Amino acid sequence: MTARSKSAGSRQKVRVRSKNRSLSSKLWLERQLNDPYVARAKREGMRSRAAYKLMEIDDKTQFLKKGARIVDLGAAPGGWSQVAAKRVGSPEQGRVVAIDILAMESVPGVDFLKLDFLDHAAPDTLKEMIGGPANVVLSDMAANATGHGKTDHLKIVALVEAGAAFAREVLAPGGTFLAKVLQGGTEGALLASLKRDYKSVKHIKPAASRADSAELYLLATGFRGTGGAQT
Repeated sequence: MTARSKSAGSRQKVRVRSKNRSLSSKLWLERQLNDPYVARAKREGMRSRAAYKLMEIDDKTQFLKKGARIVDLGAAPGGWSQVAAKRVGSPEQGRVVAIDILAMESVPGVDFLKLDFLDHAAPDTLKEMIGGPANVVLSDMAANATGHGKTDHLKIVALVEAGAAFAREVLAPGGTFLAKVLQGGTEGALLASLKRDYKSVKHIKPAASRADSAELYLLATGFRGTGGAQT
């Protein structure tokens, strides 16, 4: 495999030439090599380009406050955990705990657990790790894509529902739940329950999300508390 740069005015676009790669693999690699957020992540020592999605959302809403307790679901490779730990001052002031089915190299200020969040033991284990009510539950969980739109949508909604149920159990009043979803609509029952449990529920697509990606982020703020959720 070789790569070359093609001038486009003042921009240099990398083109990949390879006899041994499929077209889809070639296009993916070209996209990575030409992605400014991938380049920025490498330059700034961030684990992934996803870090800039969380940065942008928090810059606008400012829910990652100093001293906050954060739970990061689907954390690997660690971009969101890095941002959360820095912004809440973990471990000196705040606390960040993270979980993923995949292994993740340690992130300063983050307690990580390699475990499937859907494992029956995971929620209680995370509660023990956080050591009290959480202020924010983050979920960047994603199921493996099948290529079938309806199936992929149902799978990610199931993950969001699981994350929302956990957030309902662990969040302190006023807390925030942020989760990745796909365009095409969030299931009505899930959206209704979030609107009942939180003061504000909205969809956000940060600039760091690729324009051709179907992903959106569902931001629920102002958790009413387990008692208030029933009113």
